[in-house]
Amino acid sequence: MPNIRSIDMLFLEDLFVMGGGYVLNFSDRTFSQFFTEELNCDIDDPAYAVNGGSKGKRLRCFLQAVDIPTVVRALKALWEYREAVRARDQQLDSVENADGRLLALINRLEGKPDAAKPVSQVPVPAFDRPRLILLKAELLALHQVAPQARGYAFEKLLRDIFNVYGLEAREPFRLRGEQIDGSFQLSNETYLLEAKWQGEQTGVADLHTFHGKLEQKAAWTRGLFISNSGFTEDGLAAFGRGKRVICMDGLDLHDTMHREIPLNHVLDRKVRRAAETGSPFARVRDLFPS
Repeated sequence: MPNIRSIDMLFLEDLFVMGGGYVLNFSDRTFSQFFTEELNCDIDDPAYAVNGGSKGKRLRCFLQAVDIPTVVRALKALWEYREAVRARDQQLDSVENADGRLLALINRLEGKPDAAKPVSQVPVPAFDRPRLILLKAELLALHQVAPQARGYAFEKLLRDIFNVYGLEAREPFRLRGEQIDGSFQLSNETYLLEAKWQGEQTGVADLHTFHGKLEQKAAWTRGLFISNSGFTEDGLAAFGRGKRVICMDGLDLHDTMHREIPLNHVLDRKVRRAAETGSPFARVRDLFPS
């Protein structure tokens, strides 16, 4: 069975400008060099030229012939290259929701769900758009919920969103002397969740309180703080760098669902940005600029 469905291959052809046998702005030499450097693969192997020797035909054959992990590495590397040259070629911006759709395809190739389905069923569509539209509508509707009920409704909605993307969300739980709003799994790491829906932005006191909870757990435990109203700049500055917490606000949640970007990839990029800069908060719009 081919790795990639025909409909997904059409998307990849648009994404990587594979018309007429070309791939992005690669020459034959740079195309071969790219696969050698990034994947340690010989794209000029006759095994990938059974349907023709052009770059586009070789890439299509390669993506259908090699193992899934190699396909995923190739797609990620090609995307990174595409982003590096995007500023020089505005035509690359013409593919709607390019980043989110590619990451959803990668999720499906890796067997990770992109929609809420029973575990026994393999998700076929890259997105369950009706489900995502419903969740986004529920997020917007929370503004009309009475304050005393809003916190619980927000936690339940977050659990549903996390489970849509296969992050194994757990119910809120209480330990002696403290309340944890939930937990989830990301890249084999355990994250505790703090969720707040309040009128004012979250300041340093709440961030320190949550980080204190993490310090009482196992050394590998990390945390995600979601504040619908966002975080004060002074609070983030005072909280400091190099902590075990990443942050997300309501606009991040809306952008994630509106642009159909898989949540696990959003969180992965937040973690990477925090590792690179030490800062706990980076906006989805900055992490996924296209």
